[in-house]
Amino acid sequence: MLHGIDVSAFQPTTYDTDGLSFAFIKATEGRSYTNPRLTAQTRTARAAGLVVGFYHFLWPGELTAQAEYFVSHAPERPGDILAVDWETTSDGTHADNAEKDRFIRKVKELRPANRVVLYANRNFWLDIDVTSYAGDGLWIADYVTAGKPRIKAKWLFHQYTSDPHDKNVARFESRSALREWAAGA
Repeated sequence: MLHGIDVSAFQPTTYDTDGLSFAFIKATEGRSYTNPRLTAQTRTARAAGLVVGFYHFLWPGELTAQAEYFVSHAPERPGDILAVDWETTSDGTHADNAEKDRFIRKVKELRPANRVVLYANRNFWLDIDVTSYAGDGLWIADYVTAGKPRIKAKWLFHQYTSDPHDKNVARFESRSALREWAAGA
């Protein structure tokens, strides 16, 4: 198992990368929010040689506009991973299954050279999702033992805690194996 982290504007621009193989960085949300620390947080991950991913917090509605907004702000580099963060919004709503699926497909269309994955917590995956469409892979959040999420679906990334920050593991044997997968090999 590889270890990684995900960061947003709540975390500093520099963060501890010791022992990590990957980092997911929040890029955008909806159609107007961009993480003000995106560039610096990306620089920290790249300087440490991590496999880098970017995620978009999905809101219901205007999926094409959200996908275009995301790819216009997430750095475009072969081998980077793109993710959609599908959960309850601050106003208590969430994108429905069809919207989630359309968003993933649109991002894959706009960035065909990048892998696109779905981030969902265990409740969304088991109780809200009805299509099981996760693009190129599932990133599941379930705060239990690292690498042992309580789902039957195949997952690639597992967020297992948010204390003191979001920690993840990836189901790859080595950083080079993750890098090869991210590059489409």
